[in-house]
Amino acid sequence: MITGLDHVVVLTGDIAAGTTAYQTLFAQDPSWRNSGDGVDRVLFTLDNMSLELMAPAGNGETADRIRNVLAAQGEGLASLCFRTDDIAKMHRRLDRLTLKPEPVAEVESKDAISGATLSWKRTRASADATRGIRLFFLERAGERSRSVASGEGPITAMDHVVVSTDDPERAAALYGARLGLDMALDRSHPDWGRLMFFRCGDLIVEVTHRPGKPGDRTQDKVQDKLRGMCWRVADADATHARLTAAGVDVSEIRNGRKPGTRVMTVRKGTCGVPTLLVQPSVKPE
Repeated sequence: MITGLDHVVVLTGDIAAGTTAYQTLFAQDPSWRNSGDGVDRVLFTLDNMSLELMAPAGNGETADRIRNVLAAQGEGLASLCFRTDDIAKMHRRLDRLTLKPEPVAEVESKDAISGATLSWKRTRASADATRGIRLFFLERAGERSRSVASGEGPITAMDHVVVSTDDPERAAALYGARLGLDMALDRSHPDWGRLMFFRCGDLIVEVTHRPGKPGDRTQDKVQDKLRGMCWRVADADATHARLTAAGVDVSEIRNGRKPGTRVMTVRKGTCGVPTLLVQPSVKPE
């Protein structure tokens, strides 16, 4: 039913600054620009998904809503959008599983760079039913153009996106049983808490639970939260050198938890999104 993660949305108060920040981080050029209905949008399309930057523009209900979110929560990761090959079937499943989907809407976007158009059908699950996580689902009529690398050691793909929860059993039921993602790992550790990995195409939705750490409370409800993202690089040394030369605040390279991986933390320049970069381990022939 779900074929992959189509894109993630990051809210920013300044679309130009956000675009520059992610061009520097990714060493990739934007693949799509669009403005309308009170929103400026810039997309970066990598090997396995896209990142959409969204900022308020002008006046109107949507622009005011985004400004209110930014005022209350600051910049950061706002939503996940899964791709499906049959939006009508997806909508029926969401409805049967009491995820209260909105009616399917048909949307079209025109790229300000090339003039190309792209259309899709989408729906959204109720945030109340997903413990506060904004989850969209879309069926696209075509493929987006890919971002073009603009420097050494570019970021090539997403590795995983992190969701934190104070109720791991309900989270497991949501992402596994209800949305149908394949649970690849369920492990507990005294230092890390509980980690659950759900396969989504060739990336992972990671759900974390740390006992004793309070969840996010909104209107007297404890909700799950989108915590951060991890991006893949082919050559950690080249990426580290490029980011350091560009003045990006990045940690030293260290060994990752998974044997054979090398990771670094990007401390700033991500529009408020906690960000990790990983060089995957080399798979044996």
